[in-house]
Amino acid sequence: MVGGTGYISVCDPEPRPQKPLKKIVFLLTFTLFLCSLLYHKASHVPTISLPQLPNISVAESPLIAADQELVHTDTFEADDTRNLARILKEASTEEKTVIVTMMNQAYAKQNSTFDLFLEGFRVGQGTEKLLRHVMVVCFDKKAYSRCVEVFPSRCYLLRTAGLDFSGEKRFMARDYLKMMWRRTEFLGSLLRLGYNFLFTDMDILWLRDPFPRLVSDADFQIACDYFNGNVSDARNYANGGFKFVKANRRTIEFYKYWYESRLRFPGKNEQDVINKIKYDEYINKIGLKMKFIDPKDVADFCQSDWDINKVCTMHGNCCIGMDNKLKDLRQVLEDWRDFMSNIGQKRGFRKPMNCWRSIGRKVQKRRG
Repeated sequence: MVGGTGYISVCDPEPRPQKPLKKIVFLLTFTLFLCSLLYHKASHVPTISLPQLPNISVAESPLIAADQELVHTDTFEADDTRNLARILKEASTEEKTVIVTMMNQAYAKQNSTFDLFLEGFRVGQGTEKLLRHVMVVCFDKKAYSRCVEVFPSRCYLLRTAGLDFSGEKRFMARDYLKMMWRRTEFLGSLLRLGYNFLFTDMDILWLRDPFPRLVSDADFQIACDYFNGNVSDARNYANGGFKFVKANRRTIEFYKYWYESRLRFPGKNEQDVINKIKYDEYINKIGLKMKFIDPKDVADFCQSDWDINKVCTMHGNCCIGMDNKLKDLRQVLEDWRDFMSNIGQKRGFRKPMNCWRSIGRKVQKRRG
């Protein structure tokens, strides 16, 4: 039996004081027992995890880790993880594909880019049904709050410690570059979770369903500002605002390599970097199948010869200033409505003169 702190043997005729050594042994034994019990319980604490593809490298990256100074920010709090898992599950197609767009406070303001983006889906030809597959990633809390108000259940707050991405980011400014690389890092994490994605900048209007125009045998398909007619030619100039990526080991490895390559080209955005690394032997080594999307299907303001009968999306790039961009994107929607209400007439898209004037030059044809 146990009484107080001493142990009394039934063979002893009377209790005897315990020696200090026995007390020490008892305390150590009892402590070990408690530690074992706590460890056993801790090992059964439920954890939250997302389904992931095996992160198996198909080749060794030529970049040296010691020189990378990488700061990985794609870690999530428990609530973020659950919300991300829910959105991906609800928004994805049967093939585990999601349409991903991103915005900050500047794009989220009422009657601004976010509203135009959603309106494009609603007035487009066969595009409204695609809204159920759209996931909006928000860079700041105000953007997230507006997203939840307008587009509930499809909004994800992407936290980035120590950085404020809320204001309008001028092209190639320091915060702009950080935001673009944060975007690239996050999209790579979706691949590791096993989801294909079609990424679209929010200043892109969806007027027709672009999925039927994509090729089936590519790992990575991207829009381009310059297109020479050959979808497989790396000399086409890639535009990072619109891309379709399948989740597999090749694309996982490619996104890792792309993100790490930013350190080889300081001061460059992700679009500039991909247009440099697309020639690297390492891309061939991992077996990535890269294709470029014809601008007649995925158009932009850098061009000047659109065919309204064929265009699926229109990107408001080659533009400086939010007001200029919004005016010309609204003009695209006006022209589209006129076209849809007068099928058979030849009127197409007017030139985005506000944007072209903002960059101080006439946009030339970008096709070879």
